[in-house]
Amino acid sequence: MSESRQHAFEALLDYLKRSRGVDLTGYKRPSLMRRFDGLMTAAGVENYIDYISYLEASPGEVARLLDTILINVTSFFRDASAWEALQKEAIPRILAAKKPDDPIRVWTAGCASGQEAYTVAIILSEAMGSDAMRERVKIHATDLDDEALAYARTALYTEREVQGVPDPLLDKYFDRFNGRYAVGKNLRRTVIFGRHALIQDVPISRLDLLICRNTLMYFNAEVQSRILARFHFALNTGGIMMLGKAEMLVG
Repeated sequence: MSESRQHAFEALLDYLKRSRGVDLTGYKRPSLMRRFDGLMTAAGVENYIDYISYLEASPGEVARLLDTILINVTSFFRDASAWEALQKEAIPRILAAKKPDDPIRVWTAGCASGQEAYTVAIILSEAMGSDAMRERVKIHATDLDDEALAYARTALYTEREVQGVPDPLLDKYFDRFNGRYAVGKNLRRTVIFGRHALIQDVPISRLDLLICRNTLMYFNAEVQSRILARFHFALNTGGIMMLGKAEMLVG
């Protein structure tokens, strides 16, 4: 890659950070550039500097950019064995260390369209009972993608999107609504969705459980280390962190 092209790409990232509040500077460059190149081809733009002008003239392009860059791949009970381990081993440990009325704080970082946040709500409800879960649990679900968060807040999912939910839990925690499945209100009340940049923003603290699955892999090794340090600081003593299969430090 030419030095001038690299400088132009860094200028594009700086523009997004300064003007749009989207900080992608810690993301791995090769995969990031491939996605930007695809966006520019679709827009008929030849270089990164011209793409800045295109973004300034086309406000809707930023949302499309985020949808492309922040690949929102998620589902209910994704990687069932991981959720089974959480249900059988981690949650009982968390509950055993608490007094009966102690609050339980959970953070799902990089929650995308919300399925994992509602999945952990279901698991906690099964372990504690619906009333105790509603009174004691707060699940903070965060992402950088405003459109994904807006979708998550609707708590409405298609039949295809709820395929991973076992039938007994689907009947218990969802209502049919105009051909879609609505998350029950007891679960919805426990989940708070918000925009959060893992690199820039202060982490949510005093956590008993932190879930971040297949999100760190998009960052370079230095930023991964910084985020993991923040995560460890955010956890209570004895708190549990649930990572995805792809979370690893690579150069």
